[in-house]
Amino acid sequence: MLKHMQRLKILYVKENLFFFFLINFIITNFIRVFLVVCFKILAIIASTKLSKNLLFTVIYTENMKVAVEGCAHGELEKIYETIQCLENEEGFKVDLLLCCGDFQATRNLEDLQTMAVPQKYLDICTFYKYYSGELVAPILTIFIGGNHEASNYLQELPYGGWVAPNIYYLGYAGVVNVNGIRIAGLSGIYKGHDYLRGRFEFAPYSDSTRTSVYHVRQLEVFRLKQLTGTIDIFMSHDWPRGIYNYGNKSQLARFKPHFRDEMDKGQLGSRPCEDLLKLLKPKYWFAAHLHCKFAAVVPHEADDSSSEGDDVNYEEEKCKENKFPEDKVENITKFLALDKCLPKRRFLQILDIETPHLSEGELRMEYDLEWLTILYLTNHLTNVKTSKYYLPGPQNAASNERYNFKPTRDEMEHVRNKFAADLFVPKNFVRTVEPYNASEANSGHVPQPKAQINPQTQQFCDALGIDDPVSLVLLIGGHELNYSSALNESTDTEFNDSATSTQTEQSSMNMSSGTVDALSPCQLSPFKRKSSMSLNLPKPIAEVDSLLNESEEVKNPDELILDDEVEKDILEMEGNAEEAAEFVEQNTTSTKPPIKKFKRRNQSEYVNNDEEEEDCG
Repeated sequence: MLKHMQRLKILYVKENLFFFFLINFIITNFIRVFLVVCFKILAIIASTKLSKNLLFTVIYTENMKVAVEGCAHGELEKIYETIQCLENEEGFKVDLLLCCGDFQATRNLEDLQTMAVPQKYLDICTFYKYYSGELVAPILTIFIGGNHEASNYLQELPYGGWVAPNIYYLGYAGVVNVNGIRIAGLSGIYKGHDYLRGRFEFAPYSDSTRTSVYHVRQLEVFRLKQLTGTIDIFMSHDWPRGIYNYGNKSQLARFKPHFRDEMDKGQLGSRPCEDLLKLLKPKYWFAAHLHCKFAAVVPHEADDSSSEGDDVNYEEEKCKENKFPEDKVENITKFLALDKCLPKRRFLQILDIETPHLSEGELRMEYDLEWLTILYLTNHLTNVKTSKYYLPGPQNAASNERYNFKPTRDEMEHVRNKFAADLFVPKNFVRTVEPYNASEANSGHVPQPKAQINPQTQQFCDALGIDDPVSLVLLIGGHELNYSSALNESTDTEFNDSATSTQTEQSSMNMSSGTVDALSPCQLSPFKRKSSMSLNLPKPIAEVDSLLNESEEVKNPDELILDDEVEKDILEMEGNAEEAAEFVEQNTTSTKPPIKKFKRRNQSEYVNNDEEEEDCG
């Protein structure tokens, strides 16, 4: 009897446990389903106009795996292999690769001759394999330029473009959006003696211009300073000056002892990058150049300033609408510099970056509307002269010239309409020169190539209505424009098909436009566009600059320096390049008159008397 009672008790307990777990399972799943339904309802409400009356908006976010590379130095194959090895070991997939300069996009031996490095560093490396189609980049790759580059190729893409399928160059400076992540970048390194000059260089380069071509210029920094809203990632080759004060400075000095003196004097790093860091306050800043890994966290003061009227920026309003309200947001920039691609060096870092856009399949890269508008508004400031010049600023507020080019709503809408409201970056890469062939022996001396006009740049400038600096400097110098022609289009299935369709769409968009304004690319030459948008800037007070004497520099035999009157006459001509060349020939003589050099009012801010030696390692 007792045993029977014990059996019944055990059965009772088992039945109770069964019902307990069953009820618990039902309640748990009910709560889960209830919460999912609630979030879906809130998401639907958030996507309607009713969301403006609510206290918050719901968005879905997820992390994007972003690989950051320091100095690539042409070792693309090794970089991709390293990423693939990490993916296999850790079980994740990298979505995006960012390279912080010294990319070395050398397509052939001619490109190699444009690099300003000692002979022992002239190595073709592996980029040509991705250019030729022998290999395909497995990850969307975005890079900026450094001081070890195939400058002639990057000069063909001043506003950015595809250097190979799935490999995108940001240009002298640029901003793009990848799945909602806003990425900005500045190419080159800072040297005070070239900072205030125009973009006067073109291939084939002299010994002087082969070095100066990759130096940062004030116009790109000026344009970047017009940006508003949130910058998620900023890329530069240089470090911002003073960044070492926000990290382990003593460890950096032990690892790189020769940095100690410059850090003590406050001279290590780039002054323009320091200005951009303080002004733009990006979430992340990635750099390279100094060949070591260094991390820092830079705090920023809260910016209470707000725009008024038409100057209110869309992107900022969008961010406010699409984020949860926070009582206090810690405003910091996470800085990371990485080494060059060598064994046992810390050249690669993989980060999780939050994106508001779900990545379904291929990443979507778009032009940044605000950046496009800034390029459009500042086109008249493009300068291709060797002499120093100044940009408009608050000191000229008494005059009628504009110095604040932060876009208004109407200006941004005007630019958006130029692209038919579709800011998707077209996959319009085409090969324009023959790639390196390893089977062909090097037959002695290899000359530098001549400057070319890239079809991507031509298409972009025509769509936006702006000027290509290389075209301007060639035309002003009286040189024939060398337009690139596509090679082996049939081998690039996805990219070339996209290029053809995009060019057709762009052409039809331009032709269908009934409004002929100052920026209509189909009917106006680059000179006409430039002159029709130009502002009459007051000249600064002229002081003879006896410190600058460029008469001893080695010059490109094709370069011509024109005085202001001759250049003005050329800009007013509505003819073609041949007419401009004929005019230059008539107005220039073999004995050039002495050219006056002037100090500019903003020259002292950036010119360094003690210029450091450029690293060729």
